[in-house]
Amino acid sequence: MKRKVFLILTVLLVSFIPLKVNGEGGVSMKLTSPDFKNNEYMPKKFTCDGQEINPGLSIENIPDNAKSLALIMDDPDAPAGTWIHWVVFDIPIVNKIGENSIPGKQGVNTSGDKAYGSPCPPSGAHRYFFKVYALDSMLNLKEGITKAELEKAMEEHILGKAELIGLYKR
Repeated sequence: MKRKVFLILTVLLVSFIPLKVNGEGGVSMKLTSPDFKNNEYMPKKFTCDGQEINPGLSIENIPDNAKSLALIMDDPDAPAGTWIHWVVFDIPIVNKIGENSIPGKQGVNTSGDKAYGSPCPPSGAHRYFFKVYALDSMLNLKEGITKAELEKAMEEHILGKAELIGLYKR
């Protein structure tokens, strides 16, 4: 009898624990680009050697209860440490971010600009991580925040996350 009660209580308890996927507390989303595949080279036009515009992005499997998206693009291969190329938040729920667009409020990149900072590695091939987050609210922060401030504000609000890696070598 005690075993049955324990089993019933365990089942009830487990049914109320939120599902965590990808270690972020959310569902699996998918981020792709019509311009390059994951872990492949980005076309020159999206870099400092081209038009310096952001690539188009497609977002799939956004949770139904998401209220906004956030996007961070960074380069962990930069010689002086991770270089922040783009910080965008309070993006309305969309399945596509067009190339050369400003989809939401912009934070600052490592150069101090509120803009897309195109890849421009000083030497060798670098990896550029595009990370999109589905959030349960609009963050309503002021433009010009840093990546760290955005990440802090997103804590407890992430419903899902996806990542796309583009490569570039000059």
